Amino acid sequence: MEAARRGDQDAFEQLVLAYEKRVLALTGRMCGNPEDGAEAAQEAFLAAWQGLGAFRGESSFSTWLYRLASNACVDLLRREGRHRAAAGPSLDDEELNVDAADPAPTPQEAAERAELRESIEDGLRELPEEYRQVLILREMHQLSYGEIGQVLSLDLGTVKSRINRGRQRLRKFLLESGNFSGRQPSKGTEKEGCQ
Repeated sequence: MEAARRGDQDAFEQLVLAYEKRVLALTGRMCGNPEDGAEAAQEAFLAAWQGLGAFRGESSFSTWLYRLASNACVDLLRREGRHRAAAGPSLDDEELNVDAADPAPTPQEAAERAELRESIEDGLRELPEEYRQVLILREMHQLSYGEIGQVLSLDLGTVKSRINRGRQRLRKFLLESGNFSGRQPSKGTEKEGCQ
């Protein structure tokens, strides 16, 4: 990091290699397609190279880089006027280890997972950008609330409320689409009068 800050291109290349997949996963999800995601990632890394000397280290390098990537996505989407057309995340990203531990699901389980994944993607596409951003950073990239606040320049309370509202809207979408059954009653509450 210090060598890159002094202008060492090889050191910066090592930083790019270390963070490239995560940044591309984030930008691809936020922009909705790989081409726009790659463009936003390139803009983020260019901004990182140009701004590395001014990086004060008040947050981690990855948090700062995610902020640059998020800003690049928002700028790209604004330029192209496609806020609502942006696709949501793909939950089958190998890096995220979202699939269950069972390496050989039955055909029915595989079909159900694919349908749920598609429903979640559809639901995320329907969310306003402000909710989609925080959910992607929290659920897909495992950022803490504080890190999300730093990435998006938001107060902690705003991050928490947006995540909560985004989850509620996504849950409602999934319930209405018939792809989410909600909470199942426990054995003790299934008796008549206890529901």
